[in-house]
Amino acid sequence: MKNKQITLKNRPKGFPDENTWELEENTIPTLEEGEILIQHHYISLDPAMRGWMNDTKSYIPPVELGHVMRSGAIGKVIKNNNNPKFEIGDCVTSWGGVQQYSVSNGDGWYKVDEKLASMPMYLGTLGMPGMTAYFGILEVGKIKEGDIVLVSGAAGAVGSIVGQIAKIKGCTVIGIAGGKEKCNYIKNELGFDEAIDYKNENIYSALKKKCPKGIDVFFDNVGGVILDAALSKLRMHAKVVICGAISQYNNKHKIDGPSNYLSLLVTRSTMQGMVVMDYTKDFGEAAKQMGTWLQEGKLKSREDIYEGIENFQETYNRLFSGEKNGKLVLKVIE
Repeated sequence: MKNKQITLKNRPKGFPDENTWELEENTIPTLEEGEILIQHHYISLDPAMRGWMNDTKSYIPPVELGHVMRSGAIGKVIKNNNNPKFEIGDCVTSWGGVQQYSVSNGDGWYKVDEKLASMPMYLGTLGMPGMTAYFGILEVGKIKEGDIVLVSGAAGAVGSIVGQIAKIKGCTVIGIAGGKEKCNYIKNELGFDEAIDYKNENIYSALKKKCPKGIDVFFDNVGGVILDAALSKLRMHAKVVICGAISQYNNKHKIDGPSNYLSLLVTRSTMQGMVVMDYTKDFGEAAKQMGTWLQEGKLKSREDIYEGIENFQETYNRLFSGEKNGKLVLKVIE
């Protein structure tokens, strides 16, 4: 059996191009005692992948050159050499990487129930993006009923869930997204109170109009100019959650930091970074709550699915071009 894999060939400077990765086809090794073979059905594409390519200090070691590109994956166990924890046919998810198969002793792989949700949803709302949104807005943002919450990247995998959780908790929610279609989506389908189209509106004027009383919590996925603008609208004792900075990930020069940071001093506010892996032990409880909200119709999930491991580069580019709706997923099973 052959396994198609996307490996990291070169560390990119700026935006990754066709020289960054290589599509390889390798023979799947014979299973050793206690190992299982997992056939991937889908892999997750996330903005964090850009940071994992850099050989710099971070919350997780970089992907090594020549190794399979790191990503979340979900699939099924198709072979088992005496591993008692799994059965053939089990649906499992973990950091399987951008490839069609994984050989593993089972450590780090978790069984999920396809009857409760689709495979792609376990990579989105019930996976890392959903967990990021849940713990980021509830544990770091510490929202409370009546808060005014601003979310950047509001139509994306994390931001769309953040805004919906804030609405469930009784907050007023304003989302920042790119383009009329995405703004209509977060308002009309997800229930956000207001939407700001950063591509067609002046961000400072829009915040003044749509957040006249300021903001209590800003959940940031974008950084750059949008972070700067949001800092100018903080209320007293506001909280800023730094989840990501997608506008800065492909910079060839140093990251543009916020020039309005003194607003934190004036308003006695706090700015805190969050990494979802810090909350791993509580994922089960969070997934249970998210599942309940999904069943009750309080939470909506959208996955944008593309096909073919050969199309990884093109699909990855959609993370930064904005040509996607919801959670970006690549189907790799043939």
